[in-house]
Amino acid sequence: MPGRHVTDCQMRMYMTLRQTHTAAISAAKSGFSAASGVSLEKDPRLPSGKTAPRDRRRPDPLRRSGTAEVVPLLKAAPGLRPVAIFEEIGRRHPELGDGCAGPWSAGSAPGGAVRARAGGDVPPDPEPGRMGLSDFTDMGDLMITVAGQAL
Repeated sequence: MPGRHVTDCQMRMYMTLRQTHTAAISAAKSGFSAASGVSLEKDPRLPSGKTAPRDRRRPDPLRRSGTAEVVPLLKAAPGLRPVAIFEEIGRRHPELGDGCAGPWSAGSAPGGAVRARAGGDVPPDPEPGRMGLSDFTDMGDLMITVAGQAL
């Protein structure tokens, strides 16, 4: 099927079938084209072994402060939460900006709640009773009780 990658299982099946069948028949039974079968024969490695792990796209801004600052913080207070460590690193190194501290900002919401900043501000909590959803089902005849009391 076009656009799909050959799996390890398909390649093993192809190589097994290839011992007794032509490349076109083996490829068809394995679920890919004959052209893919020819290219697989040129490089007999499994598809999972051909992909190289992707490197970082930008340098790690916390690399230099990792061992020198984070480890002593954790030794001094082993119960520190990751968010607190990021905030402390951000306080010590303002040149890193908000990019290293993740998408959280404590205290930016009413009541000190944590709110995401990634795609903009999260809308405030709706007022009680302002919005509601009901299918107008009348359940009075069901006689539902909670802890012996009628609901």
